[in-house]
Amino acid sequence: MPRSPRPAPSWALLLWLLALLRPPGLGEACSCAPAHPQQHVCHSALAILAKISSEKVVPASADPADPQKMIRYESKQIKMFKGFEKVNDTQYIYTPFDSSLCGVKLEANSQKQYLLTGQILSDGKVFVHVCNYIEAWENLSLLQRESLNHHYHLNCGCQITTCYTVPCTISAPNE
Repeated sequence: MPRSPRPAPSWALLLWLLALLRPPGLGEACSCAPAHPQQHVCHSALAILAKISSEKVVPASADPADPQKMIRYESKQIKMFKGFEKVNDTQYIYTPFDSSLCGVKLEANSQKQYLLTGQILSDGKVFVHVCNYIEAWENLSLLQRESLNHHYHLNCGCQITTCYTVPCTISAPNE
């Protein structure tokens, strides 16, 4: 008796199985080029100082078939350095749930304050990921703190690039 053909596995199942079989430490999807804090501020829609009061896992979209999740951090905005023209106050900050999708982990219910740079989505949500500049305020130097208030946003025409070889070459007049 001839066998009936087996159904082909779905791509999602195949990818899931491959993810389980990958060696630990390999396959992380996120990597970011190094950038100066000024470049992060200049290329972000938003830069704030905030404390995280809670976190909650929420669906990434209103589509019930979408399995993606986001972490919604409830934040207390202490100071806004950039983004006034787009949002008045930042109550929630969103990031992908999975670190492999560039999500970030922030400490909730602590006294830690974060400098957060990020984007503002079309629906008004503030979105951050691992390639944004996210740093504990206590880890910033005095010069970096002062520059957030006075220099970074004024000097966005100056391109700061990372030099990987010596001697460094300048490729543009504003570099």
